[in-house]
Amino acid sequence: MADTLVDAVAAIAAEAGRLAMARWSDDFSRWEKSPGNPVSDIDLEVDALLRARLFALDPEAGWLSEETADNADRLACRRLWVVDPIDGTRDYLRGRPGWAVSIALVDQGLPVIGVLDAPARGEVWRATIGQGATRNGAAVRASARTEFAGARVPNDALPSKDSDLVLVDKPNSIALRIAMVAADEADLVATLRWGFEWDIAAAALIAMEAGASVTDAFGAPLAFNTPSAQAFGLLATAPAIHGAAVARLADRAKILVQTPA
Repeated sequence: MADTLVDAVAAIAAEAGRLAMARWSDDFSRWEKSPGNPVSDIDLEVDALLRARLFALDPEAGWLSEETADNADRLACRRLWVVDPIDGTRDYLRGRPGWAVSIALVDQGLPVIGVLDAPARGEVWRATIGQGATRNGAAVRASARTEFAGARVPNDALPSKDSDLVLVDKPNSIALRIAMVAADEADLVATLRWGFEWDIAAAALIAMEAGASVTDAFGAPLAFNTPSAQAFGLLATAPAIHGAAVARLADRAKILVQTPA
């Protein structure tokens, strides 16, 4: 049953990815939902397609999407679809490939299925809880790195206090950056801000099923289908360096954390 369900979710993600690719070169409308938070009418079209298809697949599940107004009714649902129609919208709008359709099915607060469809990169990432993670059908596994110094980080730049780390290519999609940790293409992804569940649910499962450690910025387990649908920060790391990453970020996390809006 689990394989059948993840196959169905992946087929829906692929359909959404094809829609986004078909419209990629169009003269579509774009605007900012808030300063620095772009969106386009393609995001909304993909969101509508996903909502229709995923509700047909499991009509009893709740719904949480970046492009749909939140509804507290989801909190009473055992299962929840957690969706980012186009994660990495900035790259999509700029004609860059670092974006993906992200779908997770959460059951009792835990992601149990995660799919990322990144058609501009020719990548399909899949995970089912307890069954490992794949990219394009091949199993992926997180890095076995044991030393924090030299860890690969997908970012544009590093602060001076992190000069012992190594920059690697950064897609705009946070989900794809987490997936890089799953595939041993990065050792560390860290954010120090309030982030939404739809950004990370699918990728967190993919990384964990690949053996990575995935927590909030303080090293605590992530929870999903929470009232705020937010957590402070994210750490996805090679498992042996997770403690060092938590220690490195501790002071900065304490300074930056605040009550979510």
